[in-house]
Amino acid sequence: MQHISCRRAPDSGNRGRARVLPDALLSRAGQRALGRGALPPKRASAVRRRLATRHNRGLGGLRPRRPWRLRGPPDRMGKKIKKEVEPPPKDVFDPLTIESKKAATVVLMLNSPEEEILAKACEAIYKFALKGEENKATLLELGAVEPLTKLLTHEDKIVRRNATMIFGILTSNNDVKKLLRELDVMNSVIAQLTPEEEVVIHEFASLCLANMSIEYTGKAQIFEHGGLEPLIRLLSSPDPDVKKNSIECIYNLVQDFQCRTTLQELNAIPPILELLKSEYPVIQLLALKTLGVITNNKKSQAMLRDSQGLDQLIKILETKELNDLHIEALSVVANCLEDLDSMVLIQQTGGLKKLLTFAESSTIPDIQKNAAKAIAKAACDSENRKLFHEQEVEKCLVSLLGSESDGTKIAASQAISAMCENMGSKDFFNTQGIPQLVYLLKSDNEEVREAAGLALANLTTCNPVNANATAEAEGIEPLINTLSSKRDGAVANAATVLTNLALQEPLRGAMQSHDLMQALIGPLGSTNTLVQSKAALAVAATACDVEARTELRNRGGLEPLVELLHSKNDEVRRHASQAVMVCANDELTAAELSRLGALDILEEINLSVSRKNKFSEAAYNKLLNNNLPLKYSQTGYLSSSNIISDGFYDYGRINPGTKLLPLKELCLQEPGDQRAVLLINNKAVDVSQPTEDKSSDISYGRSISSSSSLRRASKEKTSSRFSTAFGSPTELKSEPTSGRNTVLSKSATKEKGSRKGRGKKEEEKLKEEEEILAMPKLTGEGIPEKEWYPPPDPDFCTYVCEVTKSILPITNIKEQIEVLAKYVAEKMGGKIPKDKLPDFSWELHISELKFQLKSNVIPIGYIKKGIFYHRALLFKALADKIGIGCSVVRGEYGRAWNEVKLLDQSRKGVTGGLPAPDTYIVDLMFHPGGLMKLGSKEANLYQFL
Repeated sequence: MQHISCRRAPDSGNRGRARVLPDALLSRAGQRALGRGALPPKRASAVRRRLATRHNRGLGGLRPRRPWRLRGPPDRMGKKIKKEVEPPPKDVFDPLTIESKKAATVVLMLNSPEEEILAKACEAIYKFALKGEENKATLLELGAVEPLTKLLTHEDKIVRRNATMIFGILTSNNDVKKLLRELDVMNSVIAQLTPEEEVVIHEFASLCLANMSIEYTGKAQIFEHGGLEPLIRLLSSPDPDVKKNSIECIYNLVQDFQCRTTLQELNAIPPILELLKSEYPVIQLLALKTLGVITNNKKSQAMLRDSQGLDQLIKILETKELNDLHIEALSVVANCLEDLDSMVLIQQTGGLKKLLTFAESSTIPDIQKNAAKAIAKAACDSENRKLFHEQEVEKCLVSLLGSESDGTKIAASQAISAMCENMGSKDFFNTQGIPQLVYLLKSDNEEVREAAGLALANLTTCNPVNANATAEAEGIEPLINTLSSKRDGAVANAATVLTNLALQEPLRGAMQSHDLMQALIGPLGSTNTLVQSKAALAVAATACDVEARTELRNRGGLEPLVELLHSKNDEVRRHASQAVMVCANDELTAAELSRLGALDILEEINLSVSRKNKFSEAAYNKLLNNNLPLKYSQTGYLSSSNIISDGFYDYGRINPGTKLLPLKELCLQEPGDQRAVLLINNKAVDVSQPTEDKSSDISYGRSISSSSSLRRASKEKTSSRFSTAFGSPTELKSEPTSGRNTVLSKSATKEKGSRKGRGKKEEEKLKEEEEILAMPKLTGEGIPEKEWYPPPDPDFCTYVCEVTKSILPITNIKEQIEVLAKYVAEKMGGKIPKDKLPDFSWELHISELKFQLKSNVIPIGYIKKGIFYHRALLFKALADKIGIGCSVVRGEYGRAWNEVKLLDQSRKGVTGGLPAPDTYIVDLMFHPGGLMKLGSKEANLYQFL
């Protein structure tokens, strides 16, 4: 706090001229004498000059001055009264009178052993220092500070007093304060505050401490040397200058928590309250500011209440003549209202009603603002909210929203936010507060928009009526506009309100019409975790509709959303996971999320005990449900709700963290020793090719058939199917990393060399094929790459047609399951007795298919000898086509089985609730069509080796 001097300010250019004092330094009586402009101008000027002249005669400005002057009686500055003395003896040095005009000479005199010289030197230095800051700096350069510090503890009372007065003036210079902190003279200054010392010493010692307490280091030194207790004692001094300097120093000290705690122990509140009765506004103001700091503590609030401080504060607020103190008094009252007992006391004495009336009727913006702040602070307690509601505080707050002051609008909005915890208040603001708050959202002041958004966020939380009222007040558009605000708090609050509104389905459509998803992309990319969290939650609330998800995907909003999954903030990660879970409800968005790496990130999160959450697990499962090949490979389970679609493939079990290659890449790999990839595809591919590609298709088919040792009919069938399944050679060359091009080229060369009887035209065709295969991939403005299709499966298409015709019409579900199981077993090699299972040569059959098809990917319809996991997958695929609910479970060592749920037929016709259906395992191997109850001995033998 800037120190307000109580002394005459020196003016080198107008010496001897009276300076007009500020009103704050005059007593209340002096202010009344002037009448605040009531006197005629000439008369008022004369009064001010007379008061100023009286003020300039002394060193203090807060009281009727003592009759001494700077050249006054010896008891002030140490001058001795001349006496008639006899001539000194011959052996004594004659007195020498010197007139010095240099400050440096006087500084040297500070080292004199003679008390009178020290007293006169201090007097001269004091006068010199009063003249301005430059003189203080000069004294510092001349080295006057160090010898003066020694004089603070001098035996002579006059020397000690004069040195103290000098430091009271010098410590307004920052460099002097810095040096004094280094010299650690605080103990010597505090020692001057003892009751035995003169009032003048108290005045200037406390002034020195007030100056030193501005910086933190000075505060710490004063506190460590026990300066707080004597300062509190001086608050009861009869001298107003001492009071003013002491309370100013205490105000600076209590900015530190430790000092505030000690102040409570020293019971400082009663003497501070006494200062409120002072005639001097500056003392009253400092006392109120000090109370405003220390009453943030519950204990201090109780001490103020017990000391009848609330009555004094209310009286100040009721007195119009003290309107310069109203702002600070309201701050203290605001702190006290946090204490329930103080709140009840104010209400019982009628103070609360007076306070609200005072806030509403006042025309001073700062008073209105502090009144609203007081309500906001007090409303943090539920009992206080109840009392406020009984006093109809809502009307006062709504009226304050219409203030012209932005500060008052902000404080009123914050108070409304706090009062929203009371349901009665929440309902009141439905019609009388929400329209005004929506209007404030259009303000040019970002802080006003933030405060209004906070109030609306609290009003609309779990309150559909208020949410609808906000929309009816045309609040959607300004809320969406606020999402682009530069103030993070305003963005977060607007996102919260939009989230609350989105819970009402009719309002979601209205928000989408204002381009909400585009507006949310910016906050999703914010660096502020609160904004990120609220924006992600808003996406989760608004992306419930397909149109919203499509817009978010098309506008590029999924990428920043996926990035939020990397956040180290738990709330951001949780809300981002929730938003991903909602967005994964449709296949296209889920596929895009997977492409952006959401699955990998969520998998990593779920592996961590500290980072995972329920939403991350749910989001991961949602994405897996839209990526059934990955789900089956990772979890080994597909439920009855996981419908296998065309293009599904079973790669086999993969470990967590392992990436599953896409089907296209798997199709273009060379066959190897790894497990065959089973493909489900019921789509027929248009095999028509342009004229220029036919030769290459024929050649591709020939290369496959010539390398096979199977029967010719099987070769021709397979060759004709797969020459189009993997596309033309032009399509194959578009995957240079797959290795397919090299194999085909070698195969074609080998075939060319083995058939010497071919004509020249055939050789030229083969050369053209090799050249086509070797051509680089054309992109950009060249020939576009042809669309790739998975290998067709005519046999599986036939299966689907047959079961649709024969099994679908069956009305009994159990019978459908049994017939379908027998059908699957028949297509996969028939019934296999348990003792003949080792002789079932399915491995050779699969190897032949891989070699024949030149790929590890085998369409399920090609397999004629299949065991557990082949049959279980085929059963699941066909069951999904005709609507039979079943799941597929992968076991160990090539085992897999299907589970179906059936009701107990013996309970049919029984009244009451139906029991849960029983789970059965379908036998596809040993007794096709048999149903084994889950957990039975025969079921366990089927599931496990």
